[in-house]
Amino acid sequence: MTTEAGTATAPTAAPDGPGQPPHGIGASLPSAESRVKTEGTFPYAADLWAEGLLWAAVLRSPHAHARIVSIDTSHALEMPGVHAVVTHEDVPGEPLHGRRTADRPVFASDVVRHHGEPIAAVAADHPDTARMAAAAVIVEYEVLEPVTDPEKAFEAEPLHPDGNLIRHIPLRHGDPEAAGELVVEGLYRIGRQDPAPIGAEAGLAVPRPDGGVELYVASTDPHADRDRAAACYGLAPERVKVVVTGVPGATADREDAGFQLPLGLLALRTGCPVKLTATREESFLSHAHRHPTLLRYRHHADAEGRLVKVEAQILLDAGAYADTSSEALAAAVSFACGPYVVPNAFIEGWAVRTNNPPSGHVRGEGALQVCAAYEAQMDKIAKKLGVDPAELRMRNAMATGDILPTGQTVTCPAPVAELLAAVRDFPLPELPKDTPEDEWLLPGGPEGAGEPAAVRRGVGYGLGMVQLLGAEGTDEVSTATVKVHDGMATVICAAVETGQGFTTLARQIVQETLGIEDVRVAPVDTDQPPAGPSCRGRHTWVSGGAVERAAKMVRTQLLQPLAHKFGMSTELLQITDGKITSYDGVLSTTVTEALEGKELWATAQCRPHPTEPLDEAGQGDAFVGMAFCAIRAVVDVDIEIGSVRVVELAVAQDVGRILNPAQLKARIEAGVTQGVGAALTENLRTPRGIVRHPDLTGYALPTALDTPDIRIVKLVEERDVVAPFGAKAASAVPVVTSPAAIASAVRAATGRPVNRLPIRPQAAVAT
Repeated sequence: MTTEAGTATAPTAAPDGPGQPPHGIGASLPSAESRVKTEGTFPYAADLWAEGLLWAAVLRSPHAHARIVSIDTSHALEMPGVHAVVTHEDVPGEPLHGRRTADRPVFASDVVRHHGEPIAAVAADHPDTARMAAAAVIVEYEVLEPVTDPEKAFEAEPLHPDGNLIRHIPLRHGDPEAAGELVVEGLYRIGRQDPAPIGAEAGLAVPRPDGGVELYVASTDPHADRDRAAACYGLAPERVKVVVTGVPGATADREDAGFQLPLGLLALRTGCPVKLTATREESFLSHAHRHPTLLRYRHHADAEGRLVKVEAQILLDAGAYADTSSEALAAAVSFACGPYVVPNAFIEGWAVRTNNPPSGHVRGEGALQVCAAYEAQMDKIAKKLGVDPAELRMRNAMATGDILPTGQTVTCPAPVAELLAAVRDFPLPELPKDTPEDEWLLPGGPEGAGEPAAVRRGVGYGLGMVQLLGAEGTDEVSTATVKVHDGMATVICAAVETGQGFTTLARQIVQETLGIEDVRVAPVDTDQPPAGPSCRGRHTWVSGGAVERAAKMVRTQLLQPLAHKFGMSTELLQITDGKITSYDGVLSTTVTEALEGKELWATAQCRPHPTEPLDEAGQGDAFVGMAFCAIRAVVDVDIEIGSVRVVELAVAQDVGRILNPAQLKARIEAGVTQGVGAALTENLRTPRGIVRHPDLTGYALPTALDTPDIRIVKLVEERDVVAPFGAKAASAVPVVTSPAAIASAVRAATGRPVNRLPIRPQAAVAT
């Protein structure tokens, strides 16, 4: 089944009846938090308070690379109002932490490896006092030459005891001697995109009577954060509790552990609640960014443009620490050829440490970088052959049953050709009229320096793919409990709502399964069983699946007495619109009546089928599933000054099943917009490892005026049979695809190669 929305509006389910709000799977159920968020009364971490509160501040390194000669905290401790100063000497447990590899110090001790690395933290009775005390900590540095070029990291002195190489993946697939009649090559660079959350990091730590601590933070993976914190504090995990506060959006790992850990240390040291609210500058310095990437490609094709072999070298700049770079590299290498049939592929991938800011999980990590490169290569082949770029892509499009370069068979729905045809055939937008009132439609706006006669329109395409869930043997499991009492259902699951809509989905699942309108999702903390991180669409799949299983178990408990009374099985009973009826009409009652006086509950887990690590040749069934997207970009470029305006992005996406139409549309539009930023404006500049302009003035996020018309022209509902509900993650794949499509359109308008993201003005000036 496909759903088409040629007017850029996704389908919306009709209400259940006159005056009845929509509910259940397939309805555009609004978020339970939407009202309080729009009214500004939703409690985020920055809003928290506690009796006897102290304020924290962190001293961070002004250098990208330096040896620490000495740290003097005496002046800070002497300041009135200061309660504690902690450094590496005050960490009672493990001094190192990390998401996959424990290589990152809580506080730098002997050497600093990146600009902004924590050196010390202060707790005081006023935030200004805390900041002044942090500034009063005297650190003597021996400044060292930073390694900021990832290509030089291979020969440079080790920046870390583990060395500079984090991971190397050599992928070998097919015949190395294979060659095509046509060969194109390219060198591509992808910049450092920052997740730039609308709310900077904040948190509150409260000491417990048992000597433990509670952390109130906007965590996206609370159990992992708890375990890291407990190891650092030298405490058993049950003595550390993480309570998830309101998350102000997350397009990456929301909270850096290096932010949380000093907070708890200060609370344990002082015996008082301690609050830390990061400035925007600290936010830019502390959390992970998208991996800057250098890519070299060589494509071989036959005379018809069908791909014969792809050769590539991919180098990810991990920054100072490993974080999730190993996973990002696996995605980059595995998807280096894109959603195309490639019989022979030879890819070399590396992730290396440098003295640049740490890189980590940002939507579509690894996949975005290679998508921009392989789509540029496809444009080069089309240009050499004189073939329409869409037609060339169509000749090579992947389908279900094809083989990835990793040797894994694509068993999930892969309607790549259908998606491409949908955006190709969608009507193009009209050209702007040369009238004064339409000047704002030109690149640069009405006050731009260019002339309308210098504007050229370009049309380009992008095909992208992303993995679903974790990869390479990651144990993806989630646990959920559904309780029903007094006509209300409660869902208990540690899946964090980050804006992806999990709480709304959980309510819909229970409404659909049990026919109960009043559904509440409990707040998340680590007293609940773990549900894993909020990324790669895993909560829609894994946590949603756990909620569904628990709800079905409760449904069986509800229906069994009735089925037994009437001598039939529960499968012959159905729940619709709050009513329980039998297949023959003999039984008809309401859910409310059946629940009277009862309290029902069930707990269930969901665990997808296992995956395996890539072997020494880059081969293996590493991914649970994949999602695909096609985007056609239309841009206007002033070819004299290089300004670019994205006119329209037509999107066709493989969604498996539409669970909430309005929410799905919003997720796709948000993903596309994030991709526009990666394509045109967002690049955190770090000359010699120093972050320049770490604020929302110097870092150019796309605004509402930069956002183009986004036309969702087709949503392909071909259910993935191994996924709960058959649904696929929605937000990452448009982020991956839209920068490649925009670059393709700029190439079409200017005739320039456009081999760097974000696109610089000089790259969009026609020769």
